[in-house]
Amino acid sequence: MAKLTIDDLKKIKEKVHSEMALREGDRRVKITVHMGTCGIASGAREVMDTLLTEIEAAQVTDVFVTTSGCMGLCSREPLVTVEILNQDPIKYEYMNPNKMRQVFKRHVLEGEIQTPFVLAKGAEKTK
Repeated sequence: MAKLTIDDLKKIKEKVHSEMALREGDRRVKITVHMGTCGIASGAREVMDTLLTEIEAAQVTDVFVTTSGCMGLCSREPLVTVEILNQDPIKYEYMNPNKMRQVFKRHVLEGEIQTPFVLAKGAEKTK
């Protein structure tokens, strides 16, 4: 394995900082990739990687990306929740990299909910 140079380390640092910036602060959109062990086994890691790549390519800065554990719907994994400011959250099921690209481009960027992939609309109610 080749030794890392100072430039290599700077590039790694810049990449980590840009990815972390997506996970912090006030944003217009919050996207949660559910990454319990069932989600990861079903492909949630690839979905997350695709999402981060799409955000970087689109050069958007108003999207907050986070993860959560299992929602208890293991048979519907990978699951992704999209929350756009002042709109009901949308939970997408059976996600894969291609569906994630479509949801990002059409729902997050253009506001068009991708109905064929929707599991539920709205938030859970707690007492």
